Amino acid sequence: MGYVLRCSGRHQIGLALLSAGVFGLSSVPLEIQRRIVNDAITSGATRTIIWLAIAYAAVALLEQVLKLALNVYRGWVSEDAVRALRRTLRDMGHDPHAEGDDETGTHAAMAVAEAEPIGGFVGMAISEPLLQIGILASVIGYMAYLEPWTLLLSAGFLGPQLLFVPPMQRAINRSASERIRTIRRVGGDIVETGVPEEKRIERVFSLNMRIYKVKFSMNLGMNFMYHLAIAVALGVGGLFAVEHRIQVGTVVAVVSGLGKLNDPWGDLVNWGRELSVDAVKYRLFADALRHRALATA
Repeated sequence: MGYVLRCSGRHQIGLALLSAGVFGLSSVPLEIQRRIVNDAITSGATRTIIWLAIAYAAVALLEQVLKLALNVYRGWVSEDAVRALRRTLRDMGHDPHAEGDDETGTHAAMAVAEAEPIGGFVGMAISEPLLQIGILASVIGYMAYLEPWTLLLSAGFLGPQLLFVPPMQRAINRSASERIRTIRRVGGDIVETGVPEEKRIERVFSLNMRIYKVKFSMNLGMNFMYHLAIAVALGVGGLFAVEHRIQVGTVVAVVSGLGKLNDPWGDLVNWGRELSVDAVKYRLFADALRHRALATA
């Protein structure tokens, strides 16, 4: 994260502002849906339905335009960081005090392989968690404003995941870190002898399978909690609607809101995974350059 701020600090501010614009709009479509179902359809006001539908489309378009700007800006920041890392490699290659050609070439080859993912993470390092946390807070706040009991529903959706996601993610990170180091040793074997050692090939295979098993088990748990929350929302909300304690549009908004919680939560988990793995890659990159000062954008 220190490198992220050094090479793209001012750009992170612009990305943060765009992220704020996107998550600021995240709960507006839910409110428009609720009003269409509750206020317009029940009263038969066709003109109101049309204008609300137009407003919904306009908000959706604005949100997508902001997302486009955010993604393109992220891409530029990421590619600029990759370019800076590769320029560092170029400068190292012109260093008269560099080590022998073989070792320098090996280090450069390893570093180039990791320049792309390291630079790719720079663009999303701050804007991604800000965006996803903002969406979660906005949607949960909106649902709680409509019906306070949805706070319990949100806690039931996210709470259990806070218990099993972090330890499973740490297990993935440990395996991913060991996999990176093992692949580097495989590359060293190829440079030295022309062929990698069999035990290292098997080790990479076993580490990959371990990552798959933990990752997809975690996804299963996260998806199950989401669908369980939907089932509770439909059941409880349906009973309340039948008893005329809440309106049907509120049930629709709550169910749609839960859908808006699932994706940002999954994206936030993926961001944490990439942060851990790319931090290891960055340390290895710095080691390959003997901790020379890295170029900044």
